[in-house]
Amino acid sequence: MLRRSLLLLTFVAIVVISGDLIATVIKANNVSVEQSENALVVEGDFRFELSPRLEEALNHGVPLYFTVEFELLRPRWYWFDEKVASETRTLRLAYHTLSRQYRVSRGALYQNFPTLEEALRTLGTVRGWIVVEGDRLSPEEGYVAMLRLRLDTAQLPKPFQVSALTSSEWVLASDWVRVPFRSKASGSAIP
Repeated sequence: MLRRSLLLLTFVAIVVISGDLIATVIKANNVSVEQSENALVVEGDFRFELSPRLEEALNHGVPLYFTVEFELLRPRWYWFDEKVASETRTLRLAYHTLSRQYRVSRGALYQNFPTLEEALRTLGTVRGWIVVEGDRLSPEEGYVAMLRLRLDTAQLPKPFQVSALTSSEWVLASDWVRVPFRSKASGSAIP
């Protein structure tokens, strides 16, 4: 009886711990790549929640920086894949105590939100991002576009960077989403 209770307790602990780890994973949805006449445009949605520790740090004035990363590869059967292009976009999430609003900013542009959920939804939405000029793509060539979103712990204040090295609560990233496509000579949209 004691053995079963111990086994059940261990199982419950594993489920609770793995539930906490799953909650801090960024999930990618609806990632697409379109080729216009003069550019390659990426769109996608990333959905996630902050861990309690990240949310506490944010609400106490620590800004969080997220990086959207894009890579364009040309697969080669005889060697490693060739990296054709690489782009990043950095987004800053901050909480303003006086106005009680969350702010998502990219460079000098920013937008305020009354709730964290709305701010995270906007932060995880990528629309109309021009990542490659059209003249860098060879006509009728096969490519793989890759996209991901991650918390950039290198931009945290130094004491938090040390915590990020030793705690999984500070790790927040999506897997690379791979979208294979063939470039069009006419510049029409990629399905």
